Amino acid sequence: MLNKNSMLTGVAAGLIFPAVAWLTEYLLKNNTYIINRPAVPYFIAIGLNLIMLRFSYKYGADKTARGIMLTTFACMLLIFVFKIHPIK
Repeated sequence: MLNKNSMLTGVAAGLIFPAVAWLTEYLLKNNTYIINRPAVPYFIAIGLNLIMLRFSYKYGADKTARGIMLTTFACMLLIFVFKIHPIK
């Protein structure tokens, strides 16, 4: 099911860094000394996803790279929407 070069593997790999960023922001939400800009962990996660995307294409895992790209763009869209119009 999760072979090396599949779209599902790419989506799973692409969700790792945004999940860590969400957990980091959730745990450090009230600690303003450490993190005073709440979108920074998400932008770092997007950057790490793009590095992972580059290596996937470099090693010929095109389907995995497409899954990572899909996840990265979906996360970017969600971050943009929820940071501009936060849920109250």
